[in-house]
Amino acid sequence: MMMTAAIPILAASDAAMAMSIHLAITVFVLSMLLGMEVIAKVPTTLHTPLMSGSNAISGITIIGALLAAGAGGWLGGTFGVIAVVAAMINVAGGYLVTDRMLRMFKRKR
Repeated sequence: MMMTAAIPILAASDAAMAMSIHLAITVFVLSMLLGMEVIAKVPTTLHTPLMSGSNAISGITIIGALLAAGAGGWLGGTFGVIAVVAAMINVAGGYLVTDRMLRMFKRKR
């Protein structure tokens, strides 16, 4: 009798986990598409200052991605590692672009 009462509870928790995975993937894909759309609308003259300013945001993203990678589960770990790699590329590129921009404004001796 106890065993049959536990089966709907397990099925409900599996359904909730499947729903949360689908929700997480949906949010991930929509945020990626929204980010690409926002970046595409920025004029080219503003790309360099915006990339310099995005280093702080990417630093926060790296912390969140590290937490997601270590949260458990292969799916969260996989997305966490992808997010860490993407954020690190953004940080490194931002610093390189900022350095190049600052060298352009230095006086030549």
